[in-house]
Amino acid sequence: MNYLNINDEKLLPTVVELNTLLADYHIYYQNLRNFHWNILGENFFELHEKFEELYIEARDKIDEIAERILTLRYHPMSNLKDYLKTSSIEEVSSKLTDVQMVKAILENHGVLLKQMSKVVKKAEETNDEGTIDLIGAYIRELEKSSWMLDAFTKETASQLNDSLV
Repeated sequence: MNYLNINDEKLLPTVVELNTLLADYHIYYQNLRNFHWNILGENFFELHEKFEELYIEARDKIDEIAERILTLRYHPMSNLKDYLKTSSIEEVSSKLTDVQMVKAILENHGVLLKQMSKVVKKAEETNDEGTIDLIGAYIRELEKSSWMLDAFTKETASQLNDSLV
């Protein structure tokens, strides 16, 4: 038992999933830096700024996830070799169009959201409210960001689902 009032061994599955999320976020972060540095074309100014905003948010989440793992009294993963081995997100080419870059980010978001759901599921099993609260906020933020990026990839004439309107 510890200051969290949760048995350390029961926290291990949550920590494993948090470390996987940490690895995913590191590769996602590097993909964003890659796009920030290599964006070309008519959307340069808008996307250069957006990619920077996203990688700053990712950097902050990387630190928060690592600190949550430490709060749970485990060591966070901290080697690039381990991130590359563990992450479900892959490094991407810098030679993509603006729309391909945004679509790659959306694919990364899908992986992150799936991993976040795994973290929440494991945290629920041990009543780890701190982790649930942290990741729940991340899910909400990433879903909103994904909606906005997805809108960028659409044609102006595209419509949303209006079956309830």
